[in-house]
Amino acid sequence: MTETASVYHKYWDPEANPKHAGYAEGRNVIVRARDVKKVYRANTASPVHALCGVTMEIYAGEYLAIMGPSGSGKSTFFNAIGGLDRPTSGQVYIDEVDISQLDARELAWLRCRKIGYIFQSYNLIPVMTAIENIMLPMTFAGTPGDEARLKAKGLCELVGIGHRLDNKPSELSGGQQQRVAIARALANDPAILLADEPTANLDSKTGLEIIVLMKELQVKKGVTVICSTHDHEMLAISDRVVRVRDGTVERVDLRSDLKIELGAIEGH
Repeated sequence: MTETASVYHKYWDPEANPKHAGYAEGRNVIVRARDVKKVYRANTASPVHALCGVTMEIYAGEYLAIMGPSGSGKSTFFNAIGGLDRPTSGQVYIDEVDISQLDARELAWLRCRKIGYIFQSYNLIPVMTAIENIMLPMTFAGTPGDEARLKAKGLCELVGIGHRLDNKPSELSGGQQQRVAIARALANDPAILLADEPTANLDSKTGLEIIVLMKELQVKKGVTVICSTHDHEMLAISDRVVRVRDGTVERVDLRSDLKIELGAIEGH
């Protein structure tokens, strides 16, 4: 048995469920976490163990939902696999690059080109128009201005805001702002989209539109979507659901093994 298979069965699949093995077969790993731990020591009477040795793999092109109660370590894990926070120990590999070994400049390069970030609060720059916000990552990546503007216009059309290019965030609805944020996340053709509660500040109708849009982008562009969420509609279109509790991966469910109805989510 290979090292990958050994880790797979040890951490995700203690009963060697053939459905999980079948799902993994033939897929390329894009994110690999190995015994990732995060300990916070400042201003606390005793250390806080936010992550207690998480090991798992995320596959290229899949739609993965991460869920867990407040304080479970979900956000810490999300930030670690996105290169937003360094683990205390363990390794996170993106396309087989150990990001803990990168210096600040190398990590910034990887985040700019490999990962697109979508945040709950949109994080748009208020003095910039929609198209200027979308162009910003391309500017950081050194894309010439005319090329960046042309590409940004295409992304605006892709996410359905082609008619709001010159509006600033304050002139856009929440759903439109999130569409701008999604277009910005796609600016440098990332392999991974990291979405942190992307529908939390939206009404149910608009949230569903954003969920459908993200699924369409996953299918059309082949990007890996990793989404931290409590939205049951988001879980309904995810390929896998990772449940985090007390700093560990409690279990990983395949979509086919979930029962989703009447707002309830249960594992079979």
